Amino acid sequence: MTEKAKEIGIEDFLKVDIRVGIVLEALEFPEARRPAYKLKIDFGEEIGVRKTSAQITDLYTLESLVGKRVAAVVNFPPRQIGPVMSEVLVLGFSDANGQISLISPDHDVPIGGRLH
Repeated sequence: MTEKAKEIGIEDFLKVDIRVGIVLEALEFPEARRPAYKLKIDFGEEIGVRKTSAQITDLYTLESLVGKRVAAVVNFPPRQIGPVMSEVLVLGFSDANGQISLISPDHDVPIGGRLH
């Protein structure tokens, strides 16, 4: 379990741009040090399609990811992860075994919508 983060103001929270996107493509990522997938996610007209990698192979198949709505931070700078330039950070929670469960809206919300 991780330690509780220190208190922040609403201004700090608003700096983090978390949007909902829909996974367009999920591919194997054999070059990754730890098992991972390469994802292409559409965040709508304003943000567009972004690429990333995610260590989510324990709970998700490639087929189950395509068409899934996911939450991601879209305003971090790009980061090189092996041969993949990660443009967003897909968000999830670890279960008791450390497997990542993605954050996904319960209802059909428009892609590109911001978390509030």
